[in-house]
Amino acid sequence: MKRRVLPGLPFSLGTTLFYVALIVLLPLAALVFKAASLGPADYWAIVSSPRAVASYRVTVLCALAATIFNLFFGLALAWVLVRYRFPGRRLVDAIVDLPFALPTAVAGISLTTLFAPGGWFGHVLGPLGIQVAYTPLGIIIAMAFTSLPFIVRTVQPVLEEIDPALEEAAQSLGGTDREIFTRVILPLLSPALLAGISLSFARSLGEFGAIIFIAGNQPFKTEISALLIFIRLEEYDYQAAAAVASVLLITAFVMLTVTGMLQKRALRYTERS
Repeated sequence: MKRRVLPGLPFSLGTTLFYVALIVLLPLAALVFKAASLGPADYWAIVSSPRAVASYRVTVLCALAATIFNLFFGLALAWVLVRYRFPGRRLVDAIVDLPFALPTAVAGISLTTLFAPGGWFGHVLGPLGIQVAYTPLGIIIAMAFTSLPFIVRTVQPVLEEIDPALEEAAQSLGGTDREIFTRVILPLLSPALLAGISLSFARSLGEFGAIIFIAGNQPFKTEISALLIFIRLEEYDYQAAAAVASVLLITAFVMLTVTGMLQKRALRYTERS
């Protein structure tokens, strides 16, 4: 008998494809079918309405700001966890995964309690003229909190596998710390960083529970697209909800596609070097 590398591959592959189709493809197909049931004119009228456009702007700009913050803070946090040993390191490492385990609604309530005008942080920031709760800044903080682990956990394993001999060789050639980081370490991290950025941005686009409590949900100001979709569902306007959701789906798909292309290019660069 011919030995197989993975025993039972046909069964396991069929089971996997069945669950993927049931959990991922079927809901997406239903969304596309519902949005496609609208005529082109009706679809465009819904997705280009002033309230919908305002929700796209709030969602995308806040997600972009949260992703940029996570890029620098997440990279720094992963660097500290990998390169340094200090008391409480394991606790900090475990806290990074807290947004994965914590229900997003609980995270939203906690952030609102902290940053509300009478909260621990809010009553300190208020006299300084900084309002977080019920503003776009609160949305950015909620998005950054829920999407931070994606960057830390994609960068951390790559940092651990970088050969210290590369940095030592660069030092022996007279390279400064800045040059070693930008010309040796950063190119090796770029594929993981791109993956983390794409996942962080996609998670921010679709975040709901952590945002609605701290955003204030004011149309044209702090209303995100996910909330607008929820409102349309409550109004039993399923076609409008599907139309707005399709815009987010297309945005996320295009972003992931572009990121995947950039990631492949970065991988080819690291393989050549």
